[in-house]
Amino acid sequence: MPRRFRFGASLVTPASADAWRAKCRRAEELGYDVILVPDHLGMPAPFPSLVAAAEATRRPRLGTFVLNAGFWNPALLAREVATTDALTGGRLELGLGTGYVAAEHDTAGLPWGSPGERVNHLRRTAEELDRLLGSPDHQPRAEQRRVPLLIGGNGDRMLRLTAEHADIAAFTAARTVPGSRTGTLEPLTVEEIDERVAAYLRLAADRPAPAELNLLVQLVAVTDDPGAAVQPLLSRLPRLTEEQLLELPIVLVGPVERIREKVRAVRERYGFSYLTVLEPYMEAFGTVIAGLRDE
Repeated sequence: MPRRFRFGASLVTPASADAWRAKCRRAEELGYDVILVPDHLGMPAPFPSLVAAAEATRRPRLGTFVLNAGFWNPALLAREVATTDALTGGRLELGLGTGYVAAEHDTAGLPWGSPGERVNHLRRTAEELDRLLGSPDHQPRAEQRRVPLLIGGNGDRMLRLTAEHADIAAFTAARTVPGSRTGTLEPLTVEEIDERVAAYLRLAADRPAPAELNLLVQLVAVTDDPGAAVQPLLSRLPRLTEEQLLELPIVLVGPVERIREKVRAVRERYGFSYLTVLEPYMEAFGTVIAGLRDE
């Protein structure tokens, strides 16, 4: 049987206290299962934002999507995770990644390093968090026995790390444009996504229990004219035709019921049962969620 759907909304726009709580309540009203906050300079700070979200809502889980491990010292991060989990009533899900925006490290005065160095730091962070948060002597204490860990990445080393440590395997289905220091992304083709998911599943074959698979959706548009909706993207993605772009699982465009059919097909083909949308698409995808709640 396929894993049941979960849906997350990644809130990326800073707001006043009242406005923040209002949009968290709106996410809950729309049926989102997880309220998420990224870890980018210029966007809301993850942990206080999630505590505020917990105060405004009752049902959704709360997650970082994802923390840039290069910004964090593992011991200090363990304190933040445990405190936030306690203050949110055990609703925290911790997302980790290597970071992909070199310019943010420049601004913060932090080393960027090679891809291998960033993956090594993420591995050390995941292992140290597991050790610290799993110790009966660690203070403060998290409320959950284990805070669920999501790791996001596409490369072979990242997939291996995800298979070894993560409860949730997150796929962006995109890669950083070579040489970009601002984190410009280009989407993988459906064949490349097939290959990356298959590679992960091979690496995860010996897990005692399968991980949940997450996909970050890049565009949602409820429309009777899908071609017109993706035209702005096509001009920036010359290697893809309109048909190829509309086929991508990270592009959900069309009438509501057609989008629902595609969401089901994406779960069937790739195993993605946990879909995350960005804040600008929260309302549009909310109309889609209504028909998928119990599946």
